[in-house]
Amino acid sequence: IHMCVFPAWQQGSMPIKKQQQDVLGFLEANKIEFEEKDIAANEENRKWMRENVPEDSRPASGNPLPPRLFNDSRYLGDYEAFFEARENNAVYAFLGLTAPPGSKVGSEQNRTKEREGV
Repeated sequence: IHMCVFPAWQQGSMPIKKQQQDVLGFLEANKIEFEEKDIAANEENRKWMRENVPEDSRPASGNPLPPRLFNDSRYLGDYEAFFEARENNAVYAFLGLTAPPGSKVGSEQNRTKEREGV
């Protein structure tokens, strides 16, 4: 599994920088390996990200804004999708990963299954 996060560090608004830090901080804190591909410093990264964000995930006008997450070349989503998954303790599923044993996310999923009698 090859996780890629596409931030833009040289330009962008404070909310975007906070979102990027939020995503990268979460991945680092949970020891999830990822590759950071800055779209502000590298034209190739910017072009690849823009071409690989699906039509239905693009803004009505302009280009898709960072951060965007991919697993290999599979588009996972933007910050809003990441945030929603994190709020629902479903980040590992969102990222296409298995939650490690004993993780808060893994134990939360187990408790939910127990409550539902699964």
